[in-house]
Amino acid sequence: MSSRTWSELGINEPLVRLLEEQQIIEPTQVQQEAIQALLAGKDIGVKSQTGSGKTLAFLLPMLQKIDISSKAIQAVVLAPTQELAMQIVRVADTYADALGVKVQQLIGGAAVKRQIEKLKLNPHLVVGTPGRMNELVKSKKLKLHAVKFLVIDEADQTFELGSPADIENLLFSINKQRQTAFFSATYPDLMERYERRWMSEPERIVISPAEKVASTIEHYYVVCDQRSKLDYTRRLLRTVDARPALLFVNDTNQISNWEAKLKFEGFKVEALYGEADKQRRASTLTAFREGKLDAILSTDVTARGIDIADLPLVIQIEPAIDADHYVHRAGRTGRMGKQGLMISIVTSKEKFIMDKFMKQLDITIEERMLFRGKLLNESQVSEATRYVPNKSGNAKRPAATTPSVSAKAVEGASMQQKAEIKGQTEQKNRVKIDKKSPKAPTKAPTKAKKKNEGKNKGAPKWLKEKRENNGQ
Repeated sequence: MSSRTWSELGINEPLVRLLEEQQIIEPTQVQQEAIQALLAGKDIGVKSQTGSGKTLAFLLPMLQKIDISSKAIQAVVLAPTQELAMQIVRVADTYADALGVKVQQLIGGAAVKRQIEKLKLNPHLVVGTPGRMNELVKSKKLKLHAVKFLVIDEADQTFELGSPADIENLLFSINKQRQTAFFSATYPDLMERYERRWMSEPERIVISPAEKVASTIEHYYVVCDQRSKLDYTRRLLRTVDARPALLFVNDTNQISNWEAKLKFEGFKVEALYGEADKQRRASTLTAFREGKLDAILSTDVTARGIDIADLPLVIQIEPAIDADHYVHRAGRTGRMGKQGLMISIVTSKEKFIMDKFMKQLDITIEERMLFRGKLLNESQVSEATRYVPNKSGNAKRPAATTPSVSAKAVEGASMQQKAEIKGQTEQKNRVKIDKKSPKAPTKAPTKAKKKNEGKNKGAPKWLKEKRENNGQ
């Protein structure tokens, strides 16, 4: 598809001027295809990677088609998390004022009474989470019968995380003669079912980037036992001087446990909880952006609203469930052409996941070792453990060493474990060499002395002394 300007896509002059002020000169591929379809009135399902410009792709045509002379709510955007909803509101506010469009957020964790009061100001666009919006619909404080545009951002996560009853009730309450769009970084086959249920003749837009993961990101993994993952997280945070760091775990129920343990180790760390109130989540993200935290703990879902341009380090304490989620996690760093580092902590049984991601994403994920306070590859460890004789030259490295572990154990060990075994073995060999260092030679007895020793056996003392004196 040939590149087109904002004006050629049909974006009006006030919005084009704002885009130029924001130094957004050319539309991305997803913006070109989605804007053209939305302005044509089509229902669409869009899959495009994180950071490709999906938010503007649906906001610009939506804002442009709103009738500001009406007092009714005409557009709804649903998001799976409070952070993502607020991120969309911030972008919408940047462009809505120039058109006279009023925007309101309706998210959980905020004061519901204050939200109800603001609804009396007749917003044209509401952005929120399904739970809070359904609550307001049930209480008849939120009326959606005049809605013309519905967008569900990160649609796969919205449907997966939200209560099915809440989402069903909410979507049924929205005007059936609406235009619907799903946007997401990951778009599983299950989304086709939702398209058939909630859309009319949908058009699928799939953006396949030349690089699924930014080339500015380096990818490593370290291997350890499951019980050692906390220790390795601690060591990585101290070894890799790149903070703040974003830490990913899969199990929401364990996130508070990880937070407590890392705090005990002396780190300034906070966790993003789905059920935490708005104020705590906002203060956590603010502290994170300002560099007041060493790390933040998150799941894939709560990380959807985290957008930090200079995030240097992402650590997977638990590996992503699939390649798409790995791309999403890695996409938190290395943004806008900057350098980033992605490190995964895996057990020996999880190593195959790294191999799978390398094949699916066409990237290299190198195995590294935490060795003597550094993150090294295998050749660097070999060099670091190479034995150098002492200055006297007496001690030489043995031709063959006898490690304290079996060859079978070494064969099945990870690179990290092999390095530790090698270091231990080298130390033992040095100790053995020191013990075997040569001693001062003793003077060999003379033949006469040996002869006298035989004769003296059983002789009186005075005779022994005489014979010994004569022998000298």
